Amino acid sequence: MTNRFIVIGLSDTYSPSFTEEVLNIIKGGSYFSGGKRHHEIVGSLLPNNSIWVDITVPLDKVFLSYQDLFNKGVESIIVFASGDPLFYGFANTIKRIMPDAPITLFPTFNSLQMLAHRLVIPYHDMRIVSLTGRPWKEFDRALIEKSNKIGVLTDKEHHPGAIAQRMLDYGYTDYSIYIGEHLGNLEKERIKQSTLAEAVNNTFDYPNCVLLVATSECQGHRRIGIPDQEFLLLDGREKMITKMPIRLLTLQALELYHHTNFWDVGFCTGSISIEARLLYPHLNIFSFEKREEGAQLMEGNSRKHGAMDINTFIGDFLETDTSILPAPDAVFIGGHGGKLKEMMNKIVSQLEPNGCIVMNSVTPQSHQMFLEAAKELNLKVEPSLHIALNEYNPIDILKAVKR
Repeated sequence: MTNRFIVIGLSDTYSPSFTEEVLNIIKGGSYFSGGKRHHEIVGSLLPNNSIWVDITVPLDKVFLSYQDLFNKGVESIIVFASGDPLFYGFANTIKRIMPDAPITLFPTFNSLQMLAHRLVIPYHDMRIVSLTGRPWKEFDRALIEKSNKIGVLTDKEHHPGAIAQRMLDYGYTDYSIYIGEHLGNLEKERIKQSTLAEAVNNTFDYPNCVLLVATSECQGHRRIGIPDQEFLLLDGREKMITKMPIRLLTLQALELYHHTNFWDVGFCTGSISIEARLLYPHLNIFSFEKREEGAQLMEGNSRKHGAMDINTFIGDFLETDTSILPAPDAVFIGGHGGKLKEMMNKIVSQLEPNGCIVMNSVTPQSHQMFLEAAKELNLKVEPSLHIALNEYNPIDILKAVKR
């Protein structure tokens, strides 16, 4: 079998224990690869005159080196990787970039498995999140979805202190945090249990990983519908918020469960965006508001309700460069300032096919403007919902879909 990768997993120990099979593979090899730390661990085991390819970014250059070796007739490259190379590891990268190359794998325990082993905590139900070179999104989603046990792969930016601070900022305090440092290295290995506040003020050796375990029986339960009085309001004005029953009907009309990129145009207090984030944490949310006060309201309400990762833009929507954003497939218009047709024209120019626009109309004039704009833009108008809530004026929930 030619052009083969043999991928061997390593822990953090500088005295690795390999099976006889793996030792024979190493002894018989000539071409090796791995990170600088991996080379420090296994360097003494490598044959004389062997060739080592450092795995460094950008990875394109690394794989060009691999391909060059294969083109020269090299049959196998032995790659050293951390833990289980199929667990957010380098074997996945090989499969993505060189999908036809055969891989023989010799994994060891990954760091989160070792942390669970040391703590004697069952990990079959652990929600795994990697923050290694990745944004916060999946970690935020795990918190919003009230996962009871979250294992986190860290990096130097998303370190245990930063993780704890983010949880405190957004009110996710019902967790114990365990940090494993240098797992597998008998001399340096440390396991620490900490409160979130303590973790913020401490430093931890890298490499490390984190296990979060819920301490409250309330974990796993999410409510549908945030009471209006729990939002910070614009100048305390109760009318400047989409009321909770209307908010939920609006979200139902948007059908966000099967959309990806949601725009909230004219967010004011942020109630629609925040409710959407908590109910549909898979979404990418981009929220726009003309008023400067909107930034503070969105920040305060997002932190109060644990709705992180809402992308906020302050300024005139019509003057905002939205071409740099992912094309929306669902849009809510919460305010238009008399420029509804111009707004809809801009939105439709970027809206994905079958994407929808939803607006709540409180006047016959805005209702008519919506219908006229939809006709001019060749949108399919769906039946509206007419609803009256307490003493407030009746509202029409309008929806149009791009053909």
